[in-house]
Amino acid sequence: MRKQQRADHLLRRLEELYPETPIPLDHKDSYTLLVAVLLSAQCTDVRVNLVTPALFALADNPRDMMRVPVEKIREVIRPCGLSPRKSAAISELSKILVEKHGGEVPQDFEALEALPGVGHKTASVVMAQAFGVPAFPVDTHIHRLAKRWKLSAAKNVEQTERDLKKLFPRESWNKLHLQIIFYGREHCTARGCDGKSCLLCGEVR
Repeated sequence: MRKQQRADHLLRRLEELYPETPIPLDHKDSYTLLVAVLLSAQCTDVRVNLVTPALFALADNPRDMMRVPVEKIREVIRPCGLSPRKSAAISELSKILVEKHGGEVPQDFEALEALPGVGHKTASVVMAQAFGVPAFPVDTHIHRLAKRWKLSAAKNVEQTERDLKKLFPRESWNKLHLQIIFYGREHCTARGCDGKSCLLCGEVR
């Protein structure tokens, strides 16, 4: 099976397995999604969803968040890890959103990536899930599965993203990246599959 054939087969099968793709991080708007995605760095979505209710009870918009002491933010988000860095980023990006963007999350990759604590993956998630702009955020699950499925031999997520964008239709990206994540978590974990034994790995060998 050639690479494009594998990609086409996987696209069909993942749609069968995951016709619905609910966003894993609880949020109510683009700002709360941005904060939740920032918190998810090196932390599980489950833990983030346990922490954000208390954080958003303090402040759920940039104007209120910028007034919350950084120490208070850090105390609340401590279970997510990297709390000194993340709390400073949440506080500072909230100020920037108010001062430069009228209190709104910009619908622009460059503006998002200029915010503290927001890299390309975080910006891609927000653009895809909050604004519906085609993007292909690549996390560790997608990077691992792209290699297992021989869709990319890239050593970094940036190249994996470029490789996957060439293989899959643009209109599929926003849903597909979640489908791959769901499959990786449920069936093809780092230690639970040797690249041959799970359902889809067996089909595209």
